[in-house]
Amino acid sequence: MSALSRRRFVAAATLTGLAPAMPAWAAGAASDPTVDDDIIRLDYNESPYGPCPSALQAMSLGTRQSGHYFPEHEYRLVELFARQHNVPEDHVAVFCGSRSPLQYALARHADKRAVVTAAPTYDSVANGARAVGATVHEVPLDARHAHDVRGMLAADPQPGVLYLCNPNNPTGTLTPRADIEHLVSHKPTNSLAIIDEAYIHFSDAPSCLDLAVSHDNVMVLRTFSKLYGMAGARLGLAIGKPALLGDLQRLNGYNFVPLAAAMGGIASLQQEDLVSERKRINRRILQNTTEALQKAGYRCTDAQANCFMVALGRPAKPVIQALAQRRIRVGRVFEAWPEWLRVSVGTPEQMQAFLKAFLDVMQR
Repeated sequence: MSALSRRRFVAAATLTGLAPAMPAWAAGAASDPTVDDDIIRLDYNESPYGPCPSALQAMSLGTRQSGHYFPEHEYRLVELFARQHNVPEDHVAVFCGSRSPLQYALARHADKRAVVTAAPTYDSVANGARAVGATVHEVPLDARHAHDVRGMLAADPQPGVLYLCNPNNPTGTLTPRADIEHLVSHKPTNSLAIIDEAYIHFSDAPSCLDLAVSHDNVMVLRTFSKLYGMAGARLGLAIGKPALLGDLQRLNGYNFVPLAAAMGGIASLQQEDLVSERKRINRRILQNTTEALQKAGYRCTDAQANCFMVALGRPAKPVIQALAQRRIRVGRVFEAWPEWLRVSVGTPEQMQAFLKAFLDVMQR
């Protein structure tokens, strides 16, 4: 066995031996496939555990009551989130996922102006901006793989939107709070700053909800799709000044979210220790996986989310295709980093399967 093969074998064995203790709800959810196939899905940064048990019960009840709109549950969701996070209720709006308010904001604020993003970051922003005729400035991440906020501010004197994802998708890396504050305080008054906190629950980073309350033209996005495991239910929140949110709701038609989603969201927020427990599990599995890859000679991003990137030293597309042939789906190619692979964090068993297949593909 070559030295490289030996290192990769040891890496796989190490990951197998370091699987974290899993609570009963996690083991049960992970062993209950949501679709009738054997594909390991590590491509969309979803939770492998789905909604928590109390959310499942609430969503089941909501499904049975879905003959009516019941807007009261949406109001309860806003009230509960606002109270838990110490923000005014009129600064919180509910949408079908966080992508909806993001796209509405691009439609209202980008138009023929520019949108400034990082590279790589969530690519729906650039795609949505181009769809409304906006110029897109993509500013490379800095040496820390954080947003280069000064470079973003310098990219255009009067952008319509500046978008910052923290932790960042696809790298999972953090931008310091001080840098985000600099972006907000130095942006043009009529430019909208969007701070996407889809993955904030997995990290110890301070939230920027207070910036959306205290500043005009600042919006923070939250979602139940990631840590809360409700990706398919489509539930998200936008936090900002009432006038800003009202403008977005006009594009939304003041539409209600599905009743089951609203009730599942309420139950999720009410579940004590849900965030801390899932964060603990995710962090340990992420750490075990990246350490195993590093022992095998690969470089990974310093991720603080439920995804990370690994440097391949070769184009990522053939590796993605080879893994798919082994029924393991990983993230798409990101144009700014074509030789890096994004991987979502799954269960210990899923990550063991990924590691074995990945090392085999890379050896070949």
